[in-house]
Amino acid sequence: MTEHPDLAGLQRRLTEFAAARDWQPFHTPKNLASALSVEAAELVEIFQWLTPEQSATVMSDPATAHRVTDEVADVLAYLLQFCEVLGVDPLAALAAKIERNEGRFPVPGVGDAT
Repeated sequence: MTEHPDLAGLQRRLTEFAAARDWQPFHTPKNLASALSVEAAELVEIFQWLTPEQSATVMSDPATAHRVTDEVADVLAYLLQFCEVLGVDPLAALAAKIERNEGRFPVPGVGDAT
């Protein structure tokens, strides 16, 4: 079984990849946010005209599944680069957001005084 790389290792590889090509001057927060938006839109495009039922089975077609995984990778790559440039810990940010949402949106009926 193949081990999954860790988040810090992936961020390091992305940074090294960009540095080897002298792309750092272009990796500003604005540019990375724009690129992230474009890649997210490319992911949406795959599903644009599908019914909900068709969208649920999209991974059963190898060609479409490949497109989905490529776009997911692009979105994640730009998000990780964006976080690296701004010094955001994406896992800590997500954990904090989940915690806030758990407080904002309690499970109905749990803890209610009845």
